[in-house]
Amino acid sequence: MSAALRIGVFDSGFGGLTVLRELLPQVPQAEFFYVGDTARLPYGSKSRATIARYAVESAQFLVAQGIEYLVIACNTASALAIEEIRAAVRVPVLGVIETGAASAAAISRSRDVLVLATDATVQSHAYAQACAQHGLRALEKACPLLVPLIEEGWTEHPVTAEVLRIYLHEALEQAQAAQMQPDTVLLGCTHYPLLRPLLERTLPVSMRILDSAATTAESVHRDLQARSMLPAQVITRLHAAAEAPSASRCHFYATDSIEKFQRLGSRFLGQAMHSVTLMDIGG
Repeated sequence: MSAALRIGVFDSGFGGLTVLRELLPQVPQAEFFYVGDTARLPYGSKSRATIARYAVESAQFLVAQGIEYLVIACNTASALAIEEIRAAVRVPVLGVIETGAASAAAISRSRDVLVLATDATVQSHAYAQACAQHGLRALEKACPLLVPLIEEGWTEHPVTAEVLRIYLHEALEQAQAAQMQPDTVLLGCTHYPLLRPLLERTLPVSMRILDSAATTAESVHRDLQARSMLPAQVITRLHAAAEAPSASRCHFYATDSIEKFQRLGSRFLGQAMHSVTLMDIGG
């Protein structure tokens, strides 16, 4: 364990566990440290200064655990606090927004992208700015009802299907009015990968879905290779594993109810979470 690469993953709550779920097979020999700041979510209702303070506190906590690389698996923190986090810690930091935009640029032919996200992420226009840097136009669509429906476990419920249908209909109408032809849908919230099967049944078959969790995990793997931080045996074993590795190398920390974190978190991680530590990093 002492020789394993230590990777920190931070989110305001549960959604970042979808990123961790994708990271497990990408870096199967790493030791992971996950913080869910569940006592202070949602971050989207807070000021930029408060979000930055909360995110920096969690990042510094993870650095104190000995991490060597930090993944900000929170769209709000990536949108509003990434520079403050990078200034506060001495390890490489990667956020979900920059990785999503780069992946969209690699596959979009029309150069128009539809971004589904929370209100806070849409209001920040972080995806539009990141996409513009790659020569893309982004139509950002806020979908505020999806997170509570996902956390309720209603990922296949008819209510969720209808809510999603309405959001997509509105978004495609807005795209048409703006003379945009999006061919790629970027999931700009780490909760949304749980809705991928529903999205695939709802969207036109011509539209490709970019899962922010998967694109972030792939980007982490490439960045670790580029930094020579990934042992050779990890690289060669990457495509050999038939199943996602167990979460036995993961350490979970939450700032609120452990029982709730284990119950909801298991849905996002795709496997049981047997041990979660309650932590207090401030008010």
